[in-house]
This record gives sequence, structure tokens and C-alpha cells, in this order.
Amino acid sequence: MTQTHSKSRQQAEIAFGHTQSQFFARNHVVEELDSVAQAREAKTQRLREARFAKEAEDIAKASAGLIAKRTRKG
Repeated sequence: MTQTHSKSRQQAEIAFGHTQSQFFARNHVVEELDSVAQAREAKTQRLREARFAKEAEDIAKASAGLIAKRTRKG
């Protein structure tokens, strides 16, 4: 069944289609940006945890070295 609409109705339908397309395109961009931000935050957290582990290891090694020096002198 084909419906015939007035010229103003057709123009309104076209304008609505454009608006709807822009809305969905904007949502897609926002989703992409959110995804990038989440990936960045996850990477930052992994790097922070790795840095803390390395610092803890370095402190443990330094402490072990000081304890070893003290026990040799005593």
C-alpha cells in the first residue's frame, strides 16, 4: 500500500530522518569515546599496580640488603 503525503509532510519526514540520523551518529561517537576512556583508565590502573609492585620489590630488596649488612658486622 503506497501512501501519498503532502509536500510539507514529505519534507517533515525527510527532516526528521536527518535529525534521527544525527542523533544516532552522535550516540555512536559518544559510545566510542566512552570505550576509549574506559580502555585508558584500565591501562592506567594496570600500570599503577605494576609500578606499586615494582616499588614494593625494590623496598624489599633494599631492606634485605641492609639486614644482610647489619648481620655481617655484628
